[in-house]
Amino acid sequence: MPLTMAQMGDTVTIRRITGKDEIRLHLAELGFVVNGTVKVVSKFAGNLVLQVKDSRIALDSTMANRIMI
Repeated sequence: MPLTMAQMGDTVTIRRITGKDEIRLHLAELGFVVNGTVKVVSKFAGNLVLQVKDSRIALDSTMANRIMI
């Protein structure tokens, strides 16, 4: 299921990242890698604030839908 389906406070494992190579590379540079974990800090209208390692990153719903958990 896409990352947008996770609830606030959930810690999830990334199973797959979809999209073009440029998008997958950009997400990997931000720390979104397969088998990596992320925590949903905040969720509003499909947009997410995520804890990735020691950083907090905001993603809009379009990008979050490309990350499968």
